[in-house]
Amino acid sequence: MTYSEAIQFLYGLRLFGAKFGLENTFQLAALAGSPQEKLRFIHVAGTNGKGSTCAMLESIYRATGLRVGLFTSPHLVSFRERIQINRQLISENEVVRIVEELQPQFEQFPAGHHPTFFEVITIMALKFFAEQKCDLVIWETGLGGRLDATNIVTPLASVITNIALDHQQWLGDRLGKIAFEKAGIIKPAIPVVTAADEPEALAVIEKIAREKNAPLAKIEKSEVKSQKSDVALLGDHQTLNAALALTTVEALQEQIPVSRQQMHKGLANVSWPGRLQLVERPNGRKVLLDGAHNVAGAKVLREAIEKHFRSERLTLVLGILQDKDWQHICEMLVPLAKTILTVPVASERSANPVELAEACHATNPVAEVFACGSLREALQKISAENFAVVTGSLYLVGEALELLGLSPAAGSERELNEWCVALQLR
Repeated sequence: MTYSEAIQFLYGLRLFGAKFGLENTFQLAALAGSPQEKLRFIHVAGTNGKGSTCAMLESIYRATGLRVGLFTSPHLVSFRERIQINRQLISENEVVRIVEELQPQFEQFPAGHHPTFFEVITIMALKFFAEQKCDLVIWETGLGGRLDATNIVTPLASVITNIALDHQQWLGDRLGKIAFEKAGIIKPAIPVVTAADEPEALAVIEKIAREKNAPLAKIEKSEVKSQKSDVALLGDHQTLNAALALTTVEALQEQIPVSRQQMHKGLANVSWPGRLQLVERPNGRKVLLDGAHNVAGAKVLREAIEKHFRSERLTLVLGILQDKDWQHICEMLVPLAKTILTVPVASERSANPVELAEACHATNPVAEVFACGSLREALQKISAENFAVVTGSLYLVGEALELLGLSPAAGSERELNEWCVALQLR
C-alpha cells in the first residue's frame, strides 16, 4: 500500500458516515491491544478554543522535556496534522503501516457496524502514541464528547473550553443540551477545568461534576481579562485559553510537575496555524487567516480586528458552510469591510457564494461585494490590497495556506474533513 492508497482507503470510510457511540471504538481498541490503557491523557472538549488550548498544553508539557502526543481535528491541509508527537507530524510510512495493520480487524464487525472514519483514526492515534511511548497525550474531542469516539479514555484531567451554539443539528439546539454532550467527558473523581460562563451551560457542567465527584475549577473571564499573557497567539481570547491551560497544569502538578519558567516558555513558543494567523507577504501586504466558523468565533475575530487592525482598510474574503449560521456570521464581520469577496468552500456543504454575497450586500450596502468562483480567483483580485482577512471556515483557511504557498498542496486530503456529513446516532 502507498500513502496515497492509505488516504483513499480512509476517504472510503466516509461511506459509513459518522456515528455517535463508543461500542465500536472500544471493540476496535481491544483488537488493537487496548493502547489507551498504556497512556496518560488530558481530554479537551468545548465549542471554540479547543485547538488553541490543546496547542498550549502540548507546548507547556513539551517544554518540560516530555514526549507529548497531540490529537486534533479537523486538519487544515494534511491528514497527518491530526496525529503529532512533539509537533512532528506522523510520517506517511507510519500512516500506511497502521492502516495495513488495522484493516484485518474490520472483518470482526458485522454488516452495518463497520468502523467509521473518525473511529478508525482515533484508534490509529492511540496505537501510534502507545508504540512511540508518549509520556502524555493532549486529546481533543471530535464532535460533542459524551458519545464521541475519543471518550474511551480515562484522562488525568478533563477540560471544557466553553459552550456556544454550533452543530445544533447533532448536539442540540440549546446551550444546556450542548453542555450535556460536552460534559460527557467528565469522569468520576477526575478533575475538570472549564471556562464556560453561560449560566445554562455552566449549571449542567456543575451538576455532572457534582454527580461524579469530580473537582471543578472555573475560569472567570473577568479575572483574566486584565492579565498580561505570555502566549504567542494573537487575540485577547487567547488570554482566557492560556488561563485554562495553566489552571489545568496546576491541577496536575502532583502527577506532572511543571515550573513557572516552563509554563512561560510553553506559552511563548506555542504555534497554532489558521487561527488569527497573520501572514506578511514579501511585498509587505498582510493577510489574516482565521477559521471562525460560528457566531462565537466570528465575534472573537471581530474583536481582534477592531483592536489590532482598526486603521486598516479591510478587505474580507468570506466562505462558509451552508449548515453554519452564516447569516449571523455575516452580520458580525461584514460591517467592518470596505470590500467583500464571497467564495465557495471546497466542500459539498459550501454555502452558495452568490447567496452569501446577497446577504453581505444587505448587511453592508456601501461595501463593494463580489461573488467569486473560487478562492484562487478571490486572492488574485485582492493581490494589491494592503490588508485582507480570509475567514468563515477552517477548510477555507487550509486552502488559503496552500494557495499562499505556506503549506504543501494536499487538496485531496482536505476532503477527509467531510467525514461528519452523514452523522447517525448508534
